[in-house]
Amino acid sequence: MSHTTTNQAAATRANDHAHEPAHDGHSHGSMRDYVTGFVLSVILTVIPFWLVMGEVLESRTWTVALIMLFGAVQIVVHMVYFLHMNRKSEGGWILSSLLFTGIIIIIALAGSLWVMHHLNTNMMPMSPEQMRVAP
Repeated sequence: MSHTTTNQAAATRANDHAHEPAHDGHSHGSMRDYVTGFVLSVILTVIPFWLVMGEVLESRTWTVALIMLFGAVQIVVHMVYFLHMNRKSEGGWILSSLLFTGIIIIIALAGSLWVMHHLNTNMMPMSPEQMRVAP
């Protein structure tokens, strides 16, 4: 085999390898995916910043709720576009473990809030006026 043929074969193998998934068998995403994720992340950062700095909403509660919503959406964008978490990766186990973790966190937070509410209701039966005059 000539030197030129060997170089052509090596170039063909390198070109074929460039379009294959990574060594562990998973795709690492394309430049288009990364740019899409970046643009969505910037948009999901700028909108809450505008909500706060422009004082768009009169209610602080709604502003905080919208900021939290945009934060949650941004977490999903990062997981999909940058961490490549989907139903196909690792046979779906990564997504399943993430959902299980989220459910456990929601149960723990909701349970904590429920306990604190009931402790406040049952252990502190005073009205605000009684609390002001209490020693």
